[in-house]
Amino acid sequence: MIELLQRAAEAGPDRPAVVTDEYELPYGELYLRARAVAAALVAAEVSRFAVLDTDAAMVTALLGGASLAGAEACQYPPTDDAAELAGLAERFGHDVLVTRRTDLDLPGRLLHPAGLLAADGSAAPASPPTERPLLVLTTGTTGTPRGVRHDWNRLLRSTKRIPPTPQQRWLLAYGLHQFAGLQILLHVFAAGATLVAPAPRRPREGLAAMRAHGVGFASATPTYWRFLLAELRADGGPVPPLQQITLGGEAIPGPLLDEIRQTFPDAKISQVYAASEFGSSGSVRDGRSGLSLDVLSRGDDADVAMKIVDGQLWVRSRTGMLGYYGDPPTDPDAWRPTGDLVDIVDDRIVFRGRTSEVINVGGVKVHPLPIEERVAAVPGVDMARVYGRPNAMTGAIVAVEVVAAPDADRATIDQAIREACADLPPASRPRSIKFVDSVTMAGNKIVRR
Repeated sequence: MIELLQRAAEAGPDRPAVVTDEYELPYGELYLRARAVAAALVAAEVSRFAVLDTDAAMVTALLGGASLAGAEACQYPPTDDAAELAGLAERFGHDVLVTRRTDLDLPGRLLHPAGLLAADGSAAPASPPTERPLLVLTTGTTGTPRGVRHDWNRLLRSTKRIPPTPQQRWLLAYGLHQFAGLQILLHVFAAGATLVAPAPRRPREGLAAMRAHGVGFASATPTYWRFLLAELRADGGPVPPLQQITLGGEAIPGPLLDEIRQTFPDAKISQVYAASEFGSSGSVRDGRSGLSLDVLSRGDDADVAMKIVDGQLWVRSRTGMLGYYGDPPTDPDAWRPTGDLVDIVDDRIVFRGRTSEVINVGGVKVHPLPIEERVAAVPGVDMARVYGRPNAMTGAIVAVEVVAAPDADRATIDQAIREACADLPPASRPRSIKFVDSVTMAGNKIVRR
């Protein structure tokens, strides 16, 4: 991480690294801040710490400084719940928390980031140590968040092929506590480009940032893109002239790809398959849902290889995690199940859902994703969430939460959803349709559990 900042600072110290609605921070200043953080961490003998902050420049300086000092940083998800923070600290063994919050009464040391930034950067280590750990928490969309152990040296392998593109401006649609946000950070800094970081990182603020700060490149979850398209339809404002659109983090429905193509006809569209555990497997740029079968025939020297075992996708990654926090050490390059259920349809690997999302309806296994795609395609539906609701007779039934478009007739939508799902097997038909203002999400991804 620190070497990316150093290289970008040497190439263009005045080039903007991070842009928000409040400030613009150049690479030269960001690099100096990271060195100050490293010096402070070494002086305070901090080897592991957690971060509670959403400011992009602050977090990147802390991450850069930690990578130089060899201290393991872990960013917590934004929350005002002191009990939740205490639980995270206890679960992941953190006795140092870096935060600007002054209202927290937590055990351990609370360090204000301003104090770290005030250190003398010239006292920072001359070079990073051999081992440079990083702990990333999963979003918890399919269960309790886990701590994923990474090393900066492995993560940086994927940046070696990124060419310099200082003219690019990338939107930060993910939180930097998410692995996807970290990947965007590494890509932008490896390219010497500019990170545009609206706050909060919601579709409405993202759309405004695209328009205000000349964003040409944006990566986000399919759920985020659905809401952004809904915002565009609602406000009737200008469509940002995006050059590159990337989707990842969830299965990507074909109808959504079609709508994005129609809305942004000049943009190249990529689909990324990635996870906190194994990083990015590469991208698909042919505009079709799913992955090409070619990913199953990569050579033994590939950084990321894939195979299918009993309908589940497995990955071996040389840029991925070392293991989970608290688990015994394992081979970091071993094959791992992803939890993604897939089928091979013609020349594509098609995603059917997660193993943890399967709904057991009277002994029949129902995958929510295909049902969700049908419901989302109904006119007047801005967003849909399909999940299993407990039922005394069958164990569970298929339930749907629907966010309707403004001024849409809910009775008409309800009937249309039932008609759209009428040809499904009985266990897969929605038995409960509920209209809501928003669906349950974590990290701009739908929570189906």
